[in-house]
Amino acid sequence: MKVKFHTLGCKVNQYETQRIREAFLARGLTEASAADKADIYIVNTCTVTHKADRESLYWIHRSHRENPGAPIIVTGCMAAFDLKLLKAQAGVRCVVGNERKLELPDICRRFLPASRRKRAAAIGPPPAGISFFEGHTRAFLKIQDGCNNRCSYCKVALVRGASRSRSQDEIVDEARQLVAHGFREIVLTGICLGAYGRDVQPKQDLASLIGALETLPGLERVRLSSIEAGDVTPGLIAALAGSRVMCRHLHIPIQSGDDQILKAMRRRYTAADYARLIRRIRKAVPGVAITTDVLVGFPGEEERHFQNTLKLVRAIKPSGVHIFPYSPRPGTAAFGLKEPWAGAQTVKERMRRLEAAAEKLRVAYRKKFLGRTVAVLFESRLKEDPQCWEGHTDTYLKVRLRSRRNLENRTLQVRLTRDCIG
Repeated sequence: MKVKFHTLGCKVNQYETQRIREAFLARGLTEASAADKADIYIVNTCTVTHKADRESLYWIHRSHRENPGAPIIVTGCMAAFDLKLLKAQAGVRCVVGNERKLELPDICRRFLPASRRKRAAAIGPPPAGISFFEGHTRAFLKIQDGCNNRCSYCKVALVRGASRSRSQDEIVDEARQLVAHGFREIVLTGICLGAYGRDVQPKQDLASLIGALETLPGLERVRLSSIEAGDVTPGLIAALAGSRVMCRHLHIPIQSGDDQILKAMRRRYTAADYARLIRRIRKAVPGVAITTDVLVGFPGEEERHFQNTLKLVRAIKPSGVHIFPYSPRPGTAAFGLKEPWAGAQTVKERMRRLEAAAEKLRVAYRKKFLGRTVAVLFESRLKEDPQCWEGHTDTYLKVRLRSRRNLENRTLQVRLTRDCIG
């Protein structure tokens, strides 16, 4: 029998799909290729925005069209609040919340032929972690789940629950296994990554975890997926500055550069706080890449508020900005706000202006590296040009290099020119 996975959303979801994948494969199923029909479909949904909801439903409908007789099992964040809607979709036989997501291989036994059920039942629970990462050169490693922040626009804390950390020993063991399977770079990920270790005794933190990972032979890089400004502690900055494996790249969401909007969002910093933090990081870690998220069109955002966001973005000079429009999410505090919404056209126009400013900053950051020789971990060939390989520096610059050799998962010293920085 064949199983097919469709995963929406964040790196945590992708990691959890990998755990489920390994458990299914251990039970004798094979993974269907993109072109093949499957006997079971797993759709791991996201609900962070309206667009994510639509995409999740799209993959459910597409799976049913591909094989109308196959059961579709839906899990992920959309399953928390939209159970009735999901169960009503054609082909959906089971909806499983995040809290039971890792039980899916056992839950799905009923959809197996009788001859396979006994074999599947004889296999124990899924392993505590993953041993490979399908389709990736960098492996994601989940160290934490849940969030205690309760930002007013965000539904994730509602569907993921309170912050929960994995044990450091378990994380290090999993990282060791991934390195043994050839992964040179590991991306630490979580719903609120910087909260790692606060809920365990004795208390841990990211800095101590980085210190433990430093000891692993063969591990070349550790990257942090995303971290809140308030969680970038002096200890973490020191660990980043002194580490042999930590990538000089931090993704720290801004969301807004206006203090009034930040307060309404329930963000726990001011624009000045954020700017000071970036200056401290850059002083300790020369050349560090700072990337960020900005939410445009939050209820009550006027042109003056947006101008403050533009001002802050230009001041901190990020090397990349992820820009997205506000999406009303039922159940969040912002959903009931009565402040006027700017309107779709105004939001699009503000996003366009912010994108133009962000692109200038991205180009300026790239230019600093021209003529330098840096380490690049190559990941894959370009589909349109099989002799051109693509990879990243530790500062997350995308680099392309033409070569007839197989460069997949190899780290090379490359002199950067205008032609090779993407």
